[in-house]
Amino acid sequence: MIVCHYCGQPAKLVGGDVIYPHRPDLAAKQFWNCAPCGAYVGCHPGTTQSLGILANAQLRMLKSRVHAAFDPMWRSKQKRRGEAYRWLADGIGIPFAECHVGMFSEDRCRAALAFLSAQSQRGSDAKR
Repeated sequence: MIVCHYCGQPAKLVGGDVIYPHRPDLAAKQFWNCAPCGAYVGCHPGTTQSLGILANAQLRMLKSRVHAAFDPMWRSKQKRRGEAYRWLADGIGIPFAECHVGMFSEDRCRAALAFLSAQSQRGSDAKR
């Protein structure tokens, strides 16, 4: 059972049609949902194991921003995915085992965004 860290209520396992009623392509996916808070998290494909912690709208937006800033690095093969996560963990001062965007709090997302922005700025300055 997953308990919501926002309100303390148990989350319920629901289909994607509950979370994204306008997205029939997600209907078969599983999500843990806290109806009172509106917080939810997806599940690993074919399982009921969460992909991270329950996230409200603010945290989902921050995680999306982290992924947008971070994922191109490993998707473009600049770094292997594991190397990229190790670099991010070192950069924000957390253990590698805890460096998964799905597990990030708002504070960790903000730290990651600040670090990624600083690194991007350094790269831009180096190209000048």
